[in-house]
Amino acid sequence: VQLQASGGGLVQAGGSLTLSCAHSGSVFSINTMGWYRQAPGKQRELVARISSGGSTNYADSVKGRFTFSRNNAKNTVYLQMNSLKPEDTAVYFCNAEGLGPFLEVFNSWGQGTQVTVSS
Repeated sequence: VQLQASGGGLVQAGGSLTLSCAHSGSVFSINTMGWYRQAPGKQRELVARISSGGSTNYADSVKGRFTFSRNNAKNTVYLQMNSLKPEDTAVYFCNAEGLGPFLEVFNSWGQGTQVTVSS
C-alpha cells in the first residue's frame, strides 16, 4: 500500500494544523493506521493510532489536543492537531499495517511531513 502524507507546515504555538494521509493500492485489509513523529536527535515515537474497528489511542503528550479520524470513502486518515506546542515540532509519518492481496503482512510508511511550531 502507498501512503501520501500532507498538511505539515509552520505554525505559532497555540495554533492548529491538520495532517492528511491518503492510502492507495490493493490490500486485503488494513488493521491499523498510525501517525508517528521524529524530532531531531530523537527516536521515532507513536503519536496516535486507529484500528480497523475505529478505536484510537494517543500518546500521553498529545491527549486532549490531537484527534485522529478517518474517511473510508476517501481512503484518507487525518490528524487534527490543536494547541500546538514547540515540542510538537517534528517530522510526522503516516503508517499502515495490514494484509496485502495475497495475505502477506505489510507495514508501510509514507514520506514524512514537517511540522514546525514556533514559540
